[in-house]
Amino acid sequence: MCPVTAEVPQWRKVTGMSGFTKIKDILGQDAKLLEHQCKTIPHQNLHLPGPDFVDRICSASDRPTRVLTNLQTFFSSGRLAGTGYVSILPVDQGIEHSAGASFAPNPAYFDPENLIRLAIEGGCNAVASTLGVLGSVSRKYAHKIPFILKLNHNEFISYPNSYDQIQFSSVEQAFDMGAIGVGATIYFGSEESKRQLQEVTTLFQQAHDLGMLTVLWCYLRNPEFKTKENDYHVSADLTGQANHLGVTIEADIIKQKLPENNNGYTVLGFGKTHKDVYDKLTSSHPIDLTRYQVANCYMGRAGLINSGGASAGESDLKEAVKTAVINKRAGGMGLISGRKAFQRPLKEGVALLNAIQDVYLAKEITIA
Repeated sequence: MCPVTAEVPQWRKVTGMSGFTKIKDILGQDAKLLEHQCKTIPHQNLHLPGPDFVDRICSASDRPTRVLTNLQTFFSSGRLAGTGYVSILPVDQGIEHSAGASFAPNPAYFDPENLIRLAIEGGCNAVASTLGVLGSVSRKYAHKIPFILKLNHNEFISYPNSYDQIQFSSVEQAFDMGAIGVGATIYFGSEESKRQLQEVTTLFQQAHDLGMLTVLWCYLRNPEFKTKENDYHVSADLTGQANHLGVTIEADIIKQKLPENNNGYTVLGFGKTHKDVYDKLTSSHPIDLTRYQVANCYMGRAGLINSGGASAGESDLKEAVKTAVINKRAGGMGLISGRKAFQRPLKEGVALLNAIQDVYLAKEITIA
């Protein structure tokens, strides 16, 4: 791996601490998130993560027994084993953003084995990646950490650029390499979304039939969703509806971006909504906005994992921990963070992943 530089970044100096005090120190002024009380959707209405999540929630569904077995394997792996919370390392950026854009900051990660090492040493529940990445080392690592094979991608080399998720691999290939689950993306709101929805529905049914769990990247994609004032690709109401469509096709886990605003339906003037969404079920607080995302995941019957986002350098640790606190206190199931971890040396990436996991291990951080 690339060597750690002589000058230790400030964010890394605090990662040697442990427990709740470390989390508060990292958050700084944002530690007030730990005190928020949600007065929109009561937490008693939610199906919260916990050690018994598979027995309490999943076993009542129509999922085949082998899916339940793989879900339990998923929840029983890594540093968060036995908590009901999850930490996933996702690495499909080599296709989605180009290998150069993704791995140039740390060229060691052009080698897929180093990515798997990061997920293992970082204590993740699973690694989610491409057919090429997982397939290249599957015989060595598939029994050491759960694999989730991402089935479709947006290839970003066609000119002019277009945004469309196309299938790169099959459910059978995931099963043959020993993966416990599959993942896919749908660009809700795009012209291609109806085709993607049909394709992913079929893929997820095949995956369940073979005993694998399913993870859906529920992203919005439409240029009309972005105005001069706000980017409604991350509005609570629109992302919430994307989540609701995702659980409709029986995604077991929903991956969604953290909401940054609201009122996408009303500002953009399309679709149908209800005033209570804005007057009673949400507020402007990020935890309340994220709770609305959880509510659209059948009140937590499908786990909500929020994405860690792009790497911004020095602020990465704080932003990752902040996102984890919001997700956990809203009723979410965990975080899926990639670039913030693999675009830096191994030890720093491991420390960042562990800091995220510490939020879910901290008993002092409770549901809002």
